[in-house]
Amino acid sequence: MTEFWLISAPGEKTCQQTWDKMMATTTRTNNLSANHKFNIPDLKVGTLDVLVGLSDELAKLDSFVESVVKKVAQYMADVLEDSRDKVQENLLANGVDLVTYITRFQWDMAKYPIKQSLKNISEIITKQVTQIDNDLKTRASAYNNLKGNLQNLERKNAGSLLTRSLGDIVKKEDFVLDSEYLITLLVVVPKIGYTDWQKTYETLAEMVVPRSSNLLFEDNDSGLFGVTLFRKAMDDFKHKARENKFSVRDFQYNEEEMKADKEEMTRLSTDKKKQFGPLVRWLKVNFSEAFIAWIHIKALRVFVESVLRYGLPVNFQAMLLQPSKKTMKKLREVLNDLYKHLDSSAAAIIDTVIDIPGLNLSQQEYYPYVYYKIDCNLFDFKV
Repeated sequence: MTEFWLISAPGEKTCQQTWDKMMATTTRTNNLSANHKFNIPDLKVGTLDVLVGLSDELAKLDSFVESVVKKVAQYMADVLEDSRDKVQENLLANGVDLVTYITRFQWDMAKYPIKQSLKNISEIITKQVTQIDNDLKTRASAYNNLKGNLQNLERKNAGSLLTRSLGDIVKKEDFVLDSEYLITLLVVVPKIGYTDWQKTYETLAEMVVPRSSNLLFEDNDSGLFGVTLFRKAMDDFKHKARENKFSVRDFQYNEEEMKADKEEMTRLSTDKKKQFGPLVRWLKVNFSEAFIAWIHIKALRVFVESVLRYGLPVNFQAMLLQPSKKTMKKLREVLNDLYKHLDSSAAAIIDTVIDIPGLNLSQQEYYPYVYYKIDCNLFDFKV
């Protein structure tokens, strides 16, 4: 399970007692979750008005930063293409995997100085993550354009003989070139029609050069034949070929154009390889930055909400619980029993949810204790 519950409860005689009680109830007797203390430093409280306003702002900021974290992770998976199994090892926070970072969380004093007000810290995070979001849009757009152009060229060089580019499969010697009277046409013939082609191609129009048909290339379904005829019979030949289910490709041998296409493909392929390394490095660094910012927002939200709920002086224990899927329901019940004395209205909401299924009040996720979910599963697909 990559889901964590970040909760806080007021300190009893000491915060350690709060921790011991929670551990005894959720781990020592019934193994409902793996628990860790979540260290939040002594932040500046500020006024009640500021805290109330900040509570709403932080909720919005939390959603925004989570969306950026997911965007960077998803784009990393897109860029790694066939190596998606390597995504997880590239998505680290401060050089460690995400679970380790969260369970050993330490406030980053250098990035988010605690002498600053809570509002200033949230503004630092907003500015930082907005910059990452904007940079991601710019970089992704440039790389996607390059990738798209390359894919279009690759597509032109793949597919059936009826649609694909023919420049890379024909040679100069396959054509009668620079003749005022003669022209070589390229005709796609289904494999089941080879015999018919050999029997009829010389009579599809007047002035077809006898025995000029050559098989130049085959795929699974068809063959590409070259045939030479007089220019003035060309329209008639095309028309008759179509009636016989032979497809004449509109192709003129032009060495300059074909060379330019090849060079363009090489250039795009080289550019993509050149950009790949720096882009993956940028994604790694900025995923880490965004993820760290996100967990700091969770810490800020726990701090602000705990002060608003439990009052001053600041005295609460923040705790990180990692339940398994099987134990979630039971863990929620145990926590509600343990903390229902903190807020009778929350207990009433919980009872309502249990008594009236379908009312879906549980989506509000309001409990007698402070609670925020951290879900480290950042993808819609399995990696």
